[in-house]
Amino acid sequence: MSGSRRKQFNSYRFVMSLQVLFIEGGGEGGHQADEALVTSLRTSLGNEYDVSYPEMQSDESAADFGWTKQIGGQIAKLKGEFILVGHSLGASLILKYLSENPISENLKGLFLIATPFWTGDEDWKQGLKLQRNFAEKLPDVPMFFYHCNDDEEVPISHMDYYRRQLAQATFRVLKDGGHQLNSDLTPVANDVTSLKNFGNS
Repeated sequence: MSGSRRKQFNSYRFVMSLQVLFIEGGGEGGHQADEALVTSLRTSLGNEYDVSYPEMQSDESAADFGWTKQIGGQIAKLKGEFILVGHSLGASLILKYLSENPISENLKGLFLIATPFWTGDEDWKQGLKLQRNFAEKLPDVPMFFYHCNDDEEVPISHMDYYRRQLAQATFRVLKDGGHQLNSDLTPVANDVTSLKNFGNS
């Protein structure tokens, strides 16, 4: 293959890569802590997927720490079909954003890891909570939840809240791995690649 044709081929592959937006978990050092998850996902998915991993900035003066606006801004940058992957706080705020804002039909799947369901009367939680009817407002796309039995940060009981309201979703309980799933997102990658019609609309 000549140099010019190879360059054209590589450009074509880049354009055709399926876009994956990964939103990190919260807390100090959250972005760095989740880098291993992103590395695992990229390795498992291979070159046909373009995984982006923006660093979220927390605004302590905002009820949701300013994350939902940032999530919307990152989604707006995506061209063509995409999927969303979120971990912990990021996963819960993806749900909040999607249930409170219009979303492009280019969204083809939702993959949520160790997702907290926010309850309680503490002031700092109020801007993180989902609306009562959030399930009715979510886009009609394949939706997967993952949680480890031994997660000590976000107990697996949080998954039960979502099970009760999202009957259409798929819930995967992992035996162990803790809050970080042993930095192994192979189960997530397997589900991503199983979306047979993804990218063919």
